[in-house]
Amino acid sequence: MVREIEIKLQRLLLDHKMTYQELSKLTGLSTRAISDMVNNKQERISKEAICKIADVFEVKDIREIIDFKMESK
Repeated sequence: MVREIEIKLQRLLLDHKMTYQELSKLTGLSTRAISDMVNNKQERISKEAICKIADVFEVKDIREIIDFKMESK
């Protein structure tokens, strides 16, 4: 079993019918950074960015944004 961190931003955007551009305006994060997070291409995400995303989506549990994804090898 291999652990990988999954960023669940795509689900949050779809659930809230929000675009990358709208989230960018609300958080101050670049649309590029948001795109990289959605596509799980970003290796590091700052605590500040996670907090901004949590504030916009009113997330109470960080696992709504990031969690482990288990893969069999």
